[in-house]
Amino acid sequence: MDLGITGKTALICASSRGLGRGCAMALAKEGARVIINGRDADRLIQTAAEIRAATGAEVIAIAADVSTKEGRNALLTAAGEVDILVNNNGGPPPADFRELTHERLIAGLEANMLTPIALVQAVIDGMVERHFGRILNITSASVKMPLSGLDLSSGARIGLTGFLAGVARQVAHANVTINNLLPGSIDTDRIRSLDARLAAESGATPQAMRDKREAAIPARRVGTAEEFGSACAFLCSAQAGYITGQSLLIDGGAYPGVL
Repeated sequence: MDLGITGKTALICASSRGLGRGCAMALAKEGARVIINGRDADRLIQTAAEIRAATGAEVIAIAADVSTKEGRNALLTAAGEVDILVNNNGGPPPADFRELTHERLIAGLEANMLTPIALVQAVIDGMVERHFGRILNITSASVKMPLSGLDLSSGARIGLTGFLAGVARQVAHANVTINNLLPGSIDTDRIRSLDARLAAESGATPQAMRDKREAAIPARRVGTAEEFGSACAFLCSAQAGYITGQSLLIDGGAYPGVL
């Protein structure tokens, strides 16, 4: 299927590795011009080279902290007119909610709610004027099923989902969509670090924690960044113009509910 995004400009935040990289690779394979981002300049340059080699797409790498105004401005300047925005950012580290100071709460909200909103504000009017826009927020399965210890991450991402739900309905008439991808256990650095932390706390090995995690998933495995990226590419396609305001779980069936 031709997704109809050849030549479109896609800005993918936090995309030097993991889920963001998976989305950038998938969009580049569909012919999009991609702007990728990360704070580790060496890793970012390597990722850009790998995407170019695999796809032949134009890839612009901007080393910046997307949580800062300066970082966002650098990305937007490099991108120009943005047709596709993929909001992504690392979540706050696990912590007991009692330990969350005001400063840590604000930092979590800044990274996982306020920053994505600022980027949407910056690009959405241009999308409306051009009568094409795809905004995709990478949130978390914890939006549907909050996890103990990830309260700040869950709260900030739920806040983002609620804030943009109304916005999605305001711009749908202009072929601009806003959707959310909710990853469950995907094989990324974050999942590996969580398994390592749980192993250290329990005295088990990281592999034992991975086995336990996979046994609890109906698919009996963790997901891949590549299949996550494919879902991202479809929701950013021309064919997905009638899908908006939705939150799609990618979790191998782990969430037990029907809504």
